[in-house]
Amino acid sequence: MTNTAPRPNRDPIHDLPEGIGKLLEIMRRLRDPETGCPWDIEQDFSTISPYTIEEAYEVDDAIARGDMEDLKSELGDLLFQSVFQAQIAADKGLFDFHDVAATISEKMIERHPHVFGSESNEKSSEQQTRDWEKVKAAERERRGETRVLDGVAMGLPALMRAQKLQKRAARVGFDWPDASHVLDKIREEAAELEEARDTLTQAEVFEEFGDLMFVMVNLGRHMGVDAEESLRAANAKFTRRFNAVEDRLKKMGKAPTDSDLTEMDALWDEVKEEDKAGKL
Repeated sequence: MTNTAPRPNRDPIHDLPEGIGKLLEIMRRLRDPETGCPWDIEQDFSTISPYTIEEAYEVDDAIARGDMEDLKSELGDLLFQSVFQAQIAADKGLFDFHDVAATISEKMIERHPHVFGSESNEKSSEQQTRDWEKVKAAERERRGETRVLDGVAMGLPALMRAQKLQKRAARVGFDWPDASHVLDKIREEAAELEEARDTLTQAEVFEEFGDLMFVMVNLGRHMGVDAEESLRAANAKFTRRFNAVEDRLKKMGKAPTDSDLTEMDALWDEVKEEDKAGKL
């Protein structure tokens, strides 16, 4: 039954001290089955998950733009997603936010014996990374994840997941010795994709295209290039340059739909040279 009692002139939520306690109470109130927000009440883990991913990307975007005020706001949005998921779990009697905080605290202490334990902290970052991987491998084993590729999250962006899968396989020796072998494989996969385009079904073209992208990620790994970050930078560069082309067309009294490929390609070449020279 919906609570129809009159609202107080000033909700007590305004008088709570700022901090995580106030945020947790806000979330509890939003999910209250009688007096909460209908939209928040209806949500579950799966419906909130896309928003959590989106907020993480918005944090990354604020960092890339160097906008610290926006970063503060976006970090709050991301924190709220953790609080939201934890409240859903609490409503189901699974765990609550304090359990989440306790779990990550315990994990960080366990993973940093050189800070919180008796191990020496006089290690290189490479040694600390190796030690970190050993600790994470032990954690996976305790969870029953005994296969090499177990625990690589399915929800990661595809390029990022491909990198992680390849790194895991490389740790047990399943890897090409150098980038030249990967380049050979790229040529092979490109030829197979071309053949698929001419002779095979769309489903087979889809598969061959995926194979080529997977090997491209592997080439990036061998060359010390993060595929996800590299493609993100390429997206940003394309956006910057295409916007400049569009601006030049506008000065000519045109929109892209009024132009043609020859004209836009010529403008693109101009923009590209200016961008390389840092004049864009």
